[in-house]
Amino acid sequence: MAGVHTGRHYDRELSWIFFEELGLLEPAHRLDLRTSDPAVMEPAIVAAAREEHPDWVLVYGDTNSTVAGARAATALELPLAHVEAGLRSGDLAMPEEHNRIETDRLAQLLLCPDERSRATLGHEGVAGRIEVVGDVMYDAILLFAPLARGRYELPHEPRTYIVATIHREVNVRQPRLGRIVDGLNRLDEPVVFPTHPRTRAALEGIGLASHVEVIEAIGYLEMTALVADARVVVTDSGGLQKEAYWLGVPCVTARPSTEWVDTVDVGANVLVDDDPEQLVAAMAGARMPRDRPQLYGDGAAADRIAALLGTLARA
Repeated sequence: MAGVHTGRHYDRELSWIFFEELGLLEPAHRLDLRTSDPAVMEPAIVAAAREEHPDWVLVYGDTNSTVAGARAATALELPLAHVEAGLRSGDLAMPEEHNRIETDRLAQLLLCPDERSRATLGHEGVAGRIEVVGDVMYDAILLFAPLARGRYELPHEPRTYIVATIHREVNVRQPRLGRIVDGLNRLDEPVVFPTHPRTRAALEGIGLASHVEVIEAIGYLEMTALVADARVVVTDSGGLQKEAYWLGVPCVTARPSTEWVDTVDVGANVLVDDDPEQLVAAMAGARMPRDRPQLYGDGAAADRIAALLGTLARA
């Protein structure tokens, strides 16, 4: 397998620390593009794919890098497989929703985290082969959470603090960011707030209460340890909504919609958009359901994906 790193994220804490901490193979192609524009990424990915002659182009999630990879595979008439296929928030105001839909329409192999996603793709009439495999992020949590626990010194006693992450472009603009910060300022507990560079810049000039502790972005293992012992997570991240669920931590999501709707349906996640009063109320009432179901697979998604790619490549 030849990995392609677009360089969309280039800060160490948001990119290379994953390779260092998790023992990942170095990508064969470091594009270092430092852009989120799919039109810039696509020709560079095309060049890498031409060099590698892959049996499959495998793309993950819903980012601009995902759709750029999907378009590159289509341009070269290479088979395309999409991990996290079939997820929908129903919110077409989100660029990620358009990326999901376009990638699923282009893919020959659609790798779904659950049956809901399979049903969505069936309803949309996509042309590719649909397989439910689970979520590779759950595989990662099972593998790495035990390594993360106890490895880092927590800033507060377990279950006495909140973890906040806000990074989506729409949420780091005013007035939304100010309203979300207003909600955080009204809380009584310590709020540990690792910040994306874009968020850090946007926070300048916004008054933060003393209990809101803004820190630099941190690596995957440290973030996992921090979240695992939090009382609640407040976020606009898709991945963190799932990780909080798997770690047994209730989540409050600063978005009007989510693609991980099952976490909301079972009561482990509450959508508050940018409403400070709803945020405060949701944080006060945040609880994990006593008998929460297992969502998004059983920890063997990567094995299923590898088996499918190998079998279909030989067919």
